[in-house]
Amino acid sequence: MFIIEDESHAEQQKGEFQTFEDAFSELERISKIPWNEMPNRCPCSNWKDCGRNYQIIEYDTTQAPWKELQRKDILTISAKEIKWSTDK
Repeated sequence: MFIIEDESHAEQQKGEFQTFEDAFSELERISKIPWNEMPNRCPCSNWKDCGRNYQIIEYDTTQAPWKELQRKDILTISAKEIKWSTDK
């Protein structure tokens, strides 16, 4: 299973995805939302100068607790930029 997490704020985004491609498609949708609107607006009081660093994390859900298999930086969104990682 794959989830999307904002690594900067340790905040999991809604949804669990069966494939990496499904999670990536959700980040493509999120990237079209302005930085100052939810879910891209940061939860901190300094949100105007902050940003989101979205990662896709793969878990083995056959174990309890889940075992993290891998984590990849995918997308950074802030007032300054929208930046895609070159390592997909």
